[in-house]
Amino acid sequence: MITVSVYDTKPYDRKYLEAGPHGGRIAWRFHDFRLGADTAPLAAPAPAVCIFVNDRADRAVLEALHRAGVRLLALRCAGFNNVDLAAARELGLAVVRVPAYSPHAVAEHTVALLLTLNRKIHRAYQRVREHNFALNGLVGFDICGRTVGIVGTGRIGRITAQIFRGFEARVIAYDPLPNSEWAAAHGITYADFDTLLAQSDILTLHLPLTPETNHLLNERTIRRMKPGAFLINTSRGKLIDTSALIAALKAGHLGGVALDVYEEEEGVFFEDLSAEVLPDDELSHLLTFPNVLITSHQAFLTHEALSEIARVTTENILRFDTGGGFLPGTVL
Repeated sequence: MITVSVYDTKPYDRKYLEAGPHGGRIAWRFHDFRLGADTAPLAAPAPAVCIFVNDRADRAVLEALHRAGVRLLALRCAGFNNVDLAAARELGLAVVRVPAYSPHAVAEHTVALLLTLNRKIHRAYQRVREHNFALNGLVGFDICGRTVGIVGTGRIGRITAQIFRGFEARVIAYDPLPNSEWAAAHGITYADFDTLLAQSDILTLHLPLTPETNHLLNERTIRRMKPGAFLINTSRGKLIDTSALIAALKAGHLGGVALDVYEEEEGVFFEDLSAEVLPDDELSHLLTFPNVLITSHQAFLTHEALSEIARVTTENILRFDTGGGFLPGTVL
């Protein structure tokens, strides 16, 4: 049996990991707190640690884990920008992730955010509960015939594009490594980034966070977006410069913004702060705009995705324990 320290856990994490295909061969040690310099020593005596998107795994933390006897870092997510991979390699720590738990879950949430924001479904729901059945202020637009810009055509971006094609929208895409065969098969056209910004009525982001994509949408690039465009981000919060986004909203340049991620979400998203004053002034400001819709990093949260996360994470831990190698495509 192998012991695994699991950081930043919520009830759904525990439920799906415990129900995963481990056959009683894993002893889970669940922690509510996140991984950081002060909590890394608490991983002992587990040889494996399991973390999520807001856990910190920089050099100092990895060195503390190494001293605690940890030899495997298993991410129960696809993104890994919170991990110092160079330091992990130097320390001999194996790092694995779940590269594609359910691209459909994130793609479908992307479209759900747009539909909710555009057709004011959230506002209509609240009105009807108060017996207000008036329709004033609830006008939206048809997606059919609009131009949707997809930034990043990995698995999630491609599925999102295909869903929008089902609405009979014109779909254009930008990716440094275009998939021309896929695009031709689905009636999608690749364009350069500036063209995408200028022509898209709806712009949706599906890129990993790297030094090159950090603040991809900033004051300069947001200004180049089509006036009145809708912007959706279900990828990584730091793709968007929040200060520039607020300025564009105040100027009336954007028609609507839907976010499932936020650049300073650590310590806020996934937590119940309903009895507290929100410490983030920019997030508080965003929540005041009537044309902004925010969900708390829940795009991945489906039964299928959680089951796949548990399956891949569990199997990699068991393979590590027996020396059988890791699942293809999961090693960083």
